[in-house]
Amino acid sequence: MKGLTARQQEVVDFIRYFCNENGCPPTIRECSAHFSISPRAVQCHFEALQKKGVLSQHDKRSRSIRILVDSNNSTTKEKGIKVPILGTVAAGKPLLSEENYDGYVTLSEPFVRSDGTYFALRVRGSSMIEAGILDGDLAVVKQSNTAENGQIVVAVLDEAITLKRFFQESCRIRLQPENSAYKPIYCQDINIVGILAGIIRTY
Repeated sequence: MKGLTARQQEVVDFIRYFCNENGCPPTIRECSAHFSISPRAVQCHFEALQKKGVLSQHDKRSRSIRILVDSNNSTTKEKGIKVPILGTVAAGKPLLSEENYDGYVTLSEPFVRSDGTYFALRVRGSSMIEAGILDGDLAVVKQSNTAENGQIVVAVLDEAITLKRFFQESCRIRLQPENSAYKPIYCQDINIVGILAGIIRTY
């Protein structure tokens, strides 16, 4: 991008990489840790990039940074995708999910990508709080019937649906909560319906 310092370009490149890998923008602290600089220094970079029209940021929301200009220095166009809301997913004990259409939410990158199919579920419970997933959040899920170890998945067990971190062990599957007060769920077989792509939270 024209008019950027070498460090500013590195910041933009890291934000883009983080969004592609995690489905959401990095926080100031995550940028601070990556570059080994203070959070205030990161914020100064963000403010400079905002003045140059490269980034936008909501002052009162975490993970609100957004790249406005692509690598060819052209303004990024919003391409909203309607994601259906299908009900409730348990982040605690598995909760029976009646997949009734409950409206939709319109999202754009980095929450969703044009090469995937998505749906959203409302989170119920507290078993994933240590992963930053809270009761009442809206989980944006990319449809998939497979997952890699460590990914957070939406899985169906005996017609119940739950949100947990997936691990394939030698002779069983472990669905791991992110709350020390909860125990893992062990099973021989599950039906994976999607992989967590992002979380939407309203205040």
